[in-house]
Amino acid sequence: MTLHANDIKIGDSYEEEICDNLSRTQIVMYAGASGDYNPLHSDEIFTKEVAGYPSVFAHGMLSMGMTGRMLTNFVGDGRLKYYGVRFTAQVFPGATLRAKATITDIRDENGEKIADLEVSTTNQEGIEVIKGKASARLDQ
Repeated sequence: MTLHANDIKIGDSYEEEICDNLSRTQIVMYAGASGDYNPLHSDEIFTKEVAGYPSVFAHGMLSMGMTGRMLTNFVGDGRLKYYGVRFTAQVFPGATLRAKATITDIRDENGEKIADLEVSTTNQEGIEVIKGKASARLDQ
């Protein structure tokens, strides 16, 4: 999908489920791929008894990456000019995540049309786990 400036307006949004029943295996696989072996993501005993969390939880960057895939599904590959988020809650094994991007502005920048977007990812309980912003180049 590629966004065209003439086909969208402020307030338009796109939403998709980005993860269904996040597994511990996915979390461990991400640790291996990223090189982030923090025990909060893989060691249940450490996470519960030392850190005081109810369970291991996903890397923030794993959730950010899944949310980023939703963005490129919406705006098209190679179109993001900016993408930044805050991690607002942990994502635990078993989570189902839904991400949404809403167009907040359409503007001109250096001869290009740019869409600014607000991004939000929530878990199955409706708790926001990611809040962010993105900007994407539009076809004219």
